Amino acid sequence: MSSDIVKKRKPKVIRNESSNVTPENKRVREGDQLSAVRSHVKVRKVRLREVQVTCPAGSLPVGQRRPFAGKNQDARVYNEEAELEGRDAQQDYTLYKDTCGALATLMAEIQELKASGAKDGNVEIEERRRQSSVHFITLKKLNRLAHMRLKKGRDQTHDTKQRVDVLHLQLQNLLYEVMHLQKEIGKCLEFKSQHEEIELVSEEEFFKEAPEAISRPHVTRDDNHQLTLARLDWELEQRKRLAEQYKTSLASKEKIHKAIEQKKEYLGSLQPGLQNIMQASVPVQEYLSMPFERMQKQAEVARHLPPPLYVLLVQASAYGQACDKNLSVSISGDVDEAKALSRPPEDSQDDESDSDAEEEQQNTKRRRGTVGVQLDDKRREMLRRHPLSLCIDLKCKDNSVLHLYFYYLMNLNILTVKSNVSTSVDLSGAISTGDLMNPDNLLNCLYASDLGRETPNPANRYQFDKVGISTFEDYISDLGHPYVWVQKLGGLQFSTDNVKAKLTRNALSASHMERTIKLLRGRLQSRLALHKQFSSLEHSIIPVSSECQHLFPAKVVTGLTRWTMISYQEFTELGFVQHLLKAGLALETDLFFMAVLERGTARLLAALALNPRYPEVTPLFSLSLQWKGEGSGRTDDNLRAIESEVNVFCAELQGPRPGLQLLTNQIQRLCVCLDVYLETENQVCDGSEGPKEFPREKMCLRTARGPSRLKPFKYNHPQGFFSHR
Repeated sequence: MSSDIVKKRKPKVIRNESSNVTPENKRVREGDQLSAVRSHVKVRKVRLREVQVTCPAGSLPVGQRRPFAGKNQDARVYNEEAELEGRDAQQDYTLYKDTCGALATLMAEIQELKASGAKDGNVEIEERRRQSSVHFITLKKLNRLAHMRLKKGRDQTHDTKQRVDVLHLQLQNLLYEVMHLQKEIGKCLEFKSQHEEIELVSEEEFFKEAPEAISRPHVTRDDNHQLTLARLDWELEQRKRLAEQYKTSLASKEKIHKAIEQKKEYLGSLQPGLQNIMQASVPVQEYLSMPFERMQKQAEVARHLPPPLYVLLVQASAYGQACDKNLSVSISGDVDEAKALSRPPEDSQDDESDSDAEEEQQNTKRRRGTVGVQLDDKRREMLRRHPLSLCIDLKCKDNSVLHLYFYYLMNLNILTVKSNVSTSVDLSGAISTGDLMNPDNLLNCLYASDLGRETPNPANRYQFDKVGISTFEDYISDLGHPYVWVQKLGGLQFSTDNVKAKLTRNALSASHMERTIKLLRGRLQSRLALHKQFSSLEHSIIPVSSECQHLFPAKVVTGLTRWTMISYQEFTELGFVQHLLKAGLALETDLFFMAVLERGTARLLAALALNPRYPEVTPLFSLSLQWKGEGSGRTDDNLRAIESEVNVFCAELQGPRPGLQLLTNQIQRLCVCLDVYLETENQVCDGSEGPKEFPREKMCLRTARGPSRLKPFKYNHPQGFFSHR
């Protein structure tokens, strides 16, 4: 419709048809066109106010405004805000898209007309320009309406926020009042009367025992207040009666106390006479081996022992008296310091003098410890030992003694042990003994995997973190080893222990005492036997006892030329022992040795891993033969068979119990097997007689058997021949 109105009121345009158009004429013409368009728009605005067009409900056509009638029906006032209330935003958005589309279409048509050669003054171009101007006016109005809607929405949001703030403030006031009332209610509920702290008898007992003059059941059964008053009266009567009984009992106590004091004075007068009698009986006690006086003194000192050491003392003494007469227990340490520790804190504070307190205060003011010094003090305090310790001596038949010193770390709640060995012979002769008698390693792995390097108490880990201790192993040389078996001997049981039922301290100590003492005595005997054997092996002598001579032939040509101790690092660098390391059969806690056996040009290297629990755990050998090249158990089936003879069939080499000759018997068996290997090697190859270097001296039923051509390494006694297994 707007386009029809524009067509009816098309302005007159003066054109210059002259072909010679100068730039000045062109500018004049464009100015006339603009002035004509502006005059047309003004005339259209005026006429649109006077024209009323009937349109459907919703938005009004572009260029039309809703008339506004006041009191005077003839006067018409246009109000754009009033019009905004009747318009739909969605319809305005649709009108905006349509207007933009129409404007784009007109612009495209104008561009096509200009591209086809139409000049600026063309009627069609002018018509489309006028229509575009109308669309621009529509877009301006829609823009104004959008801004008005935005402003209206902001105003409504602001009003709503103000109402919400007012309601929120009212809510806060109400919550504050509620909180204040709750506090007042709580104070009222928490109020306690003094009679509530008195523990009264129950109502049933009150009505049963109290006289009717106080209980008054006809009144108190229906009135709780009167019932409480009556119960308080009855409580008062009972307390008066008990106070009289207390006075009577106190007088009786005084009489008994006086009688006790008289008896104490009498017994005290007997003490000097008894002491004289005891001193006179000391020679008799020593003669009869009944040291009553020493036991009495030890019992007095034992009262100040910490509980774990006391349990160990009792159980070790009981086991020594019942089963092992060569076991003795003694207590050492500062008894006075132990008494000071067992004294209550109040007594120790009373005993401190004022001068000591003032001196300590002055020293504290004079110097302030740095963080490092404070940490060192905390570490020393945490690792502090009890002033009393326990010593257990185990005596063997050869007069060698194993001394065990047990200590208790008070703050860590664990026991530690140090060991020492004293013998009647000198133990410093052999070089390869190494760590055999080292006190730090003597008791390692007494039980399987018990190295004693870390504390078994899991709570100690958190205590160490507080004072900056990374591992307990750094302090073992000063404090001793915290083996698990030591804790069990003292009755200490931690959550990590695999115990089905929690035992009492005495029961736990008694259950491990006998086996542990036997293991300790066996460990000492095995180490002393090894020390003696190593001394002979260093001189290339294999000591074979008379009880084990039947295990070997009468003549053994192969001999031991070298016996040395090697470190774990040197052991791991050997190529022919890698299978033991991969299988986990050689551990860092083992002792490692190298034996060299020779016969002629043949040279056999035997690497030995000796477990600390020897002879309970068999030593392991790994072999390498240097003859006609180099071979090992991984490449030569016969060398693997020799390894089996000493590692697998070791039960034949145990000898008399407890099997302390096992190691030397294994080395002797290696010598015998090497003789058989060398004497039968050439016959296996070509069937001819052996070389002069290795003459045939061993009697074998068959020199080889099977596809792998295994040699006969099993010695049969008393026939004296070798056969296959």
